[in-house]
Amino acid sequence: MLATASQTIGPYWHLLEDRSWADLTRFGAAGEVITVSGRVIDGAGNPLTDACVEIWQASPPASENFSGFGRAATDDAGVFRFKTIRPSALPGPGNSLQAPHLALTILARGLLFQLSTRIYFDGDHANENDPILALIEDPARRATLLAKERETGSWHIDISLQGADETVFFEI
Repeated sequence: MLATASQTIGPYWHLLEDRSWADLTRFGAAGEVITVSGRVIDGAGNPLTDACVEIWQASPPASENFSGFGRAATDDAGVFRFKTIRPSALPGPGNSLQAPHLALTILARGLLFQLSTRIYFDGDHANENDPILALIEDPARRATLLAKERETGSWHIDISLQGADETVFFEI
């Protein structure tokens, strides 16, 4: 069997043109509506202007009113934005409880494989006992996964692909 080239997003790049994919509430989802925005930068601090950012969340559960999945393109400043329902805590490994979070994936030119990480909400008391956050011993590295609330219901996180402030990424 011959190896084939990896594709960052395959034939679905056109879905980025439909901005409604970034609104997980578009089908009438109920709950606390929040926005999550961020900026994706490379190791030199330059914005990634052609990245695809995807989020998944298991809470609230997917339904006909809530897909639990969103996709957004970064703009000329490397910024992405989602409208979603604030997640709640979830069961984790063993009898643990995972803090509310979003799973995030980045696909972009120059990345042979997707980058996967999580977005947690700064100040949430459940972060202290989250089993995944606990795997990251360095508090400065752990902080790369914490979105900050800029105003009520509006959260922001910067994603750095390399360098001193590199975001923690997970193997999948």
